[in-house]
Amino acid sequence: MPSAPSRVVNVPVNQIREITQAAWATPDSIVLSIGEPGFPVARHVLEAGMAALDRDDTNYTPNAGLAPVRAAFAERFSRLAGVAEDPSRVFVVAGAQQGLHLALSTLIGTGDEVLIPDPGYPTFTMTVGLLGGVPVPYPLVPHHGFQPRIEDLQRLVTERTKVLMLNSPSNPLGSVFGADLTRELVRFAHRNDLWIISDECYEAFTYDVPHVSPARFDAGGPEAVPEADEARVITSLTLSKTYGLTGLRIGALVTPPGMEQLLSNIMEATVSCVAAASQYAALAALTGPQDYVATALEHYRHNRDAATAVLDARGIAYLDARGAFYLWADLSHATGGDVRAWTRRFLAERGVALAPGTAFGAMGEGWVRIALCGRTDELVEGLSRLPSPQG
Repeated sequence: MPSAPSRVVNVPVNQIREITQAAWATPDSIVLSIGEPGFPVARHVLEAGMAALDRDDTNYTPNAGLAPVRAAFAERFSRLAGVAEDPSRVFVVAGAQQGLHLALSTLIGTGDEVLIPDPGYPTFTMTVGLLGGVPVPYPLVPHHGFQPRIEDLQRLVTERTKVLMLNSPSNPLGSVFGADLTRELVRFAHRNDLWIISDECYEAFTYDVPHVSPARFDAGGPEAVPEADEARVITSLTLSKTYGLTGLRIGALVTPPGMEQLLSNIMEATVSCVAAASQYAALAALTGPQDYVATALEHYRHNRDAATAVLDARGIAYLDARGAFYLWADLSHATGGDVRAWTRRFLAERGVALAPGTAFGAMGEGWVRIALCGRTDELVEGLSRLPSPQG
């Protein structure tokens, strides 16, 4: 059998899937390792998708998506990010992961480098490597609140660096970038002639702080930095988390001017277009009642508070979650320098699945990611089984 190319063979195992699949095979386990919203999808969204199937609206759509769906994404982004966006620069994609692949496909070639947050979502690294690029992790450290530092980024820039990946609110950290930091990150990218891919999958879920999109400071934004001679921010959005549509695979890329034909060509060569029924469901989600989002936000906030109360009582350190629906907790007192192996033992012995911090990069050693999106009672019970530093 012919061998697969090294860029395929070297795609790492996703440790989140690894522990979660083990948990699904473990009877009565409490699964806190995966971010799957736990609420039923809003009825009007389901009915819109079913209506499309009932009328046999199952044909191809334009590569970039149905015009009303693109307009709805543009309106939401403009309203929440404060950036007036033309629907012609919005591409409907099959979830944020396909959007990430699409964006990187247009920006990097073999050997090009991409600055990736560490800890950061694992498919950032996986996708860059799959496309023949070189993922270069930039450290997010506890004593700086797991926030990027410009000096760390600058040390990593070479002549092959093409893209800066940003993620706020962060998966796995729950951290949120403030306006000052976001502005400086956009300035850094422009000074170094870099693209920015801004993963804003959790933009709907922040707690007592605003979500700030880098596009706000890019060329054409309301507070464009002096260095912004042309737009270079690509924003990734998804409805998977905001409306609980993880299985419908629907999201959007908001792109700078001039990329329309290139992206359309790559869409044709990869997925052609997103399923029509998913697009009509997305349209209903974006333009209909927003009760689901408000209910989910309050549930995640409540679960965050319940989880931190358990960790406080057990003396376990954690990063204060200001967004997304994850809690980043320090279990280094128990993991013995191998958190991946420890999470497997903890599942086997105590019946609780947690995502190991090393799923998100080397800087995650000793830490775990706790998903806050499920039932409160299961969350509290699962965390009550964690080992305390006091024994």
